[in-house]
Amino acid sequence: MGKRGPKPKGKVQIKWSPDFAYAIGLVATDGNMRASGRHISFVSKDMEQIKNFLFALKIEAKSDKTFSGYKGAWAYRIQFGDVLFCNFLKSIGVYPAKSLTIGKLKIQEKYFFDFIRGCFDGDGCSYSYWDPRWKSSFMFYIGFASGSISFVTWLQSMVSKLSNLSGHISIHRRKGGKNNYYQLRYSKYEAMKLARLMYKNQEGIKLTRKYLKIKKSLAIVHKHKGRVFVR
Repeated sequence: MGKRGPKPKGKVQIKWSPDFAYAIGLVATDGNMRASGRHISFVSKDMEQIKNFLFALKIEAKSDKTFSGYKGAWAYRIQFGDVLFCNFLKSIGVYPAKSLTIGKLKIQEKYFFDFIRGCFDGDGCSYSYWDPRWKSSFMFYIGFASGSISFVTWLQSMVSKLSNLSGHISIHRRKGGKNNYYQLRYSKYEAMKLARLMYKNQEGIKLTRKYLKIKKSLAIVHKHKGRVFVR
């Protein structure tokens, strides 16, 4: 028998924590595992998001700029090889070419809302506005988008299990008639409760612009408490 080669060394420390769970949420939504199952790439238009991802995984990597066809704009990109981390990702349900096939993931429930905050910073959104149709009616929503119905259905079931929030899943058609995408959306007081759960860990990593947008919406509700109907 020939000598075995050296065991691969991992860059990422594989240990569940709030930061690690947040990073897994980013990988599940905005990350990409190469077909070889040995390399990870992560693309974002926000340099803060790139820094957050690296900080959450406690690694260093150089970034470059690339044109993202998916995002339709120039974005920052990091790439690194880590066989052990890729194997771990596959063991919890994240595989190469996952965008349309990702489904249930094995996430420790203790860190689920850190994970979903990562999903939100990856492919989530929030929006709010005063509805002119009704006096003192303030609309507030939080949504998570994915090309996989299995993934948003699993997210919905986990949020329901851990917080008793129901949410609603809708289907949308992409421009150009390509693959559909799905959105899990929470509205009214469900959105408020979910926001507080996502940001309950005040020291948790977060994308500033999305956090401040939600914080502004919650401040409006609080300021007009008793005089505003949240829809």
